[in-house]
Amino acid sequence: MYDRRILERALTLSRRGFTDREVARMCGVSIGAVRHWKYGTRRSKQAAPRKFDCPRCHERSLDEQSYAYLLGLYLGDGHIVHCPKDVFRLEIACCDAWPGLIHAAAEAIKAVMPSNAVGYRQRQGCTMVGVLSKHLPCLFPQHGPGMKHTRKIALAVWQEDIVTKFAEEFVRGLIHSDGCRSMNRVRRPLKGGDRWYEYPRYTFVNESADIRRLFTDALDRLGIAWKQMNRKTISIARREAVARLDEFVGPKY
Repeated sequence: MYDRRILERALTLSRRGFTDREVARMCGVSIGAVRHWKYGTRRSKQAAPRKFDCPRCHERSLDEQSYAYLLGLYLGDGHIVHCPKDVFRLEIACCDAWPGLIHAAAEAIKAVMPSNAVGYRQRQGCTMVGVLSKHLPCLFPQHGPGMKHTRKIALAVWQEDIVTKFAEEFVRGLIHSDGCRSMNRVRRPLKGGDRWYEYPRYTFVNESADIRRLFTDALDRLGIAWKQMNRKTISIARREAVARLDEFVGPKY
């Protein structure tokens, strides 16, 4: 019988993506033992129960506030790809100019999927913050072939309930991914010469009409005024609306 600490280390390494052979070598056990521990056969009574990572398929609570934020990040700058062995990878593209966003994305993933390790991949100018799981399509049923703006994007009923409850976090995630807070500078021609003035505003840019609608529906729910600036851009510029967003979004950092 193997020490329980070896079993727990083997399961942790497996969840991090190591193969059964690699786990067996690192733990000094047989491949058969690793597979028995992973799939629940011949397990000792003292063995710790497996940690399931899907609140939709198993009885595990979901951090709904963190999920609302992560859903916003995914709809904006996230994607899910199908990997070998029916495993999926979720990645959120985070600009390196905003290290706070990289940290926030990682913390949201950890809160939503505490049994899975968060991974990082460097790309030119950005860091891909991601996680591997077989159950990502359960958590993000919007996953599908092709780019998001080329297909229908709609929330499931249980997602709508979460977004309604945590509309601020959902809007925050969308703005952190596909939006920004900036100063708009305007020139007004007058008889005595041009006059310039500036004011802060938020903008959200997304090719998908469905995602823009989800964004504006959440703004309406929060009582925040917005305007359609052009085909794919939503603008929030009224003083009271900007002040309201500043309460829970603020500039990226």
